[in-house]
Amino acid sequence: MNKLEIDHLTKRYYVERDGRQVLALSDVSLSVAEGEFVAIVGPSGCGKTTLLNIVAGLLSYDLGTLAIDGKRIAGPGVDRAVVFQHSSLLPWRTIAGNVRYGMELQQRFDAAAMRDRVEYFIQLVGLTGFERHYPSELSGGMQQRVNLARALASDPAVLLMDEPFAALDAQTREHMQAELLKIWSQARKTVVFITHQINEAVYLADRVAVMSGRPGTIKGVFEIPFERPRPLSLKRDPRFLQIEDAIWQMVEEKPERIGMAPLHSASSPRAQ
Repeated sequence: MNKLEIDHLTKRYYVERDGRQVLALSDVSLSVAEGEFVAIVGPSGCGKTTLLNIVAGLLSYDLGTLAIDGKRIAGPGVDRAVVFQHSSLLPWRTIAGNVRYGMELQQRFDAAAMRDRVEYFIQLVGLTGFERHYPSELSGGMQQRVNLARALASDPAVLLMDEPFAALDAQTREHMQAELLKIWSQARKTVVFITHQINEAVYLADRVAVMSGRPGTIKGVFEIPFERPRPLSLKRDPRFLQIEDAIWQMVEEKPERIGMAPLHSASSPRAQ
């Protein structure tokens, strides 16, 4: 059984001002295995964030099914945590207080367990010594580490990440990518990662799913063959660049060709 199963999902938005219905997602199907890291890419406005918010339970959907561990999703739950593009930390709380916040809301852990988990996950994201600092005293990259620690501390079955490094400068972004893989290798959570950066997706993920332009659907899935751990120098490997280019071609594919690509594209490195 897959950890996350998205089956023929369809989402429409109702535009009240003119009575129209906008088809945002159409017949989206994607499976994510236990402990797998799956990245989703696609053109701007294709519905990547909409899909992530549906999986998070923050949006409803019209057709299809959505399940974690075989159980239908019917709203937000303790089995999922979201790391958004902006850290959304509580400015009046210390770093330790922010990491503890999600656990306090869930009320699943006693005080001793929360204290231990705060200490462990702050150490895991490399922020030991900053427990009593406030968000305003940290850099953008450090704030996102706190955001990640907060999500992991709540012990979700699935970690959902919506362009978490988009607001960072290029150098910090690359550093955070490498750090995320180190953290993930220890936490081994099932991850769904949304990004506009295709090289980021190839570097991080076990598989990369490509969405079409609106209405969004899954055009193809590329399996990434590189072993872990992955050094940042991998991005200069000719095989890496070949996969990145193949994904770019599918993302930029003209609309009239949408629907012709199988789930595992002929451009996939596994098919070559």
